[in-house]
Amino acid sequence: MTSSLPLDGVRVADFTWVGAGPFLTKPLADHGADVIKIESRSRTDPIRSMAPFRDGRPGPNRSGYFANRNSSKRSVCLDLKTPRGKELALALIAKSDIVTSNFTPGTMDRLGLGYKDARAVRPDIVYLEMPMQGNTGPHRDFRGYGLTIAAAGGLLGLSGYPDRPPVGTGTNYPDHVPNPLHAAVAVLAALRRRRRTGEGQYIELAQLESTSNVIGPALLAAATGRRVDRMANEDAVAAPHGVYPCTGEDRWCAIAVFTDEHWQALTNVLGKPEWAERTAYATPGDRWAARRELDGLVAAATSALEADELAEALTAAGVPAAAVSNAAQVLENPQLTARDHWKILDHPEMGPSVYDNIPYRLSRTPGRLRGPAPLLGADTRDVCLDLLGLSLDEYEHLAGEGVVG
Repeated sequence: MTSSLPLDGVRVADFTWVGAGPFLTKPLADHGADVIKIESRSRTDPIRSMAPFRDGRPGPNRSGYFANRNSSKRSVCLDLKTPRGKELALALIAKSDIVTSNFTPGTMDRLGLGYKDARAVRPDIVYLEMPMQGNTGPHRDFRGYGLTIAAAGGLLGLSGYPDRPPVGTGTNYPDHVPNPLHAAVAVLAALRRRRRTGEGQYIELAQLESTSNVIGPALLAAATGRRVDRMANEDAVAAPHGVYPCTGEDRWCAIAVFTDEHWQALTNVLGKPEWAERTAYATPGDRWAARRELDGLVAAATSALEADELAEALTAAGVPAAAVSNAAQVLENPQLTARDHWKILDHPEMGPSVYDNIPYRLSRTPGRLRGPAPLLGADTRDVCLDLLGLSLDEYEHLAGEGVVG
């Protein structure tokens, strides 16, 4: 076991903002990379203004959403629209191994910070951009975020009940799972290649294409000409399969029955109701009506039971089941607690705050949350003086002009 982190010595010039980009650079930072987030005081990262806020008081340094996405990073503020601000950004790129951006195609080029500009100052740079639909094609200039990407990518079309409009995923799923993690793997692969060859790489991760991987089975089915409909909580090979009401306010239990043994165990836990012996439900051939009838019968039985006790009895009998938790209950979950999933970091403005720990562990070089999310521009002075070599007089002059801050 060693105390070193796997990305010690790697530096990232991080121009990303909002959701997908910062969640790409977060695991790099948590595993040792010096991730320097380039920000602006005139146009702050939108998630600095997104709830929830600590103690309900808004502020650019009080967003829990921003904090969760930006642990272990540093923050500098530069005015990239000024010549000197651009020069400082290029100087930072020259001292970095990776550049990341999720702006609209062409934005970094217009700022004079595109891949060609970066290569001019750092030939072996690994440069990643995350345009919504890629840098070419008729939709290259379309703008969007996780929710619109999920809609355009077909994910939302598969969520909900077949006889009702789509309901969505309840969150910007592409920002949280496929796009940042595909991008992180691509960056690590490029770093590994650079270690072998000495060559950098340009990576274009089209977020729509990345998101389409989430619905791979549906795409294959559609390619064969088969219609793919929304299935709500149903499963093609499991029944009952859903979330069922329990006693108490808004209490539910998720249950999945895949085998005859699961079915027998479920009906035993439910007290062997009379309908358990039936072999058919609703009209023969009407699959959805049959499943709705079965769901109704199961729900009538579970509604008299306590969710946690029901889940415990079912899992003890071998049936996949879990009580549905709200946020407060997740914070108290014994499994997550035993896994040390929740970490308290002392934020300079919000005070002690809850963060998600890294959900995977490397055996020899495990990462860690090395610090809370940075205050806006908290590290500008240190980066300018210690890394970029500015004199104190020059820094103060540029700060007075608003170029740095």
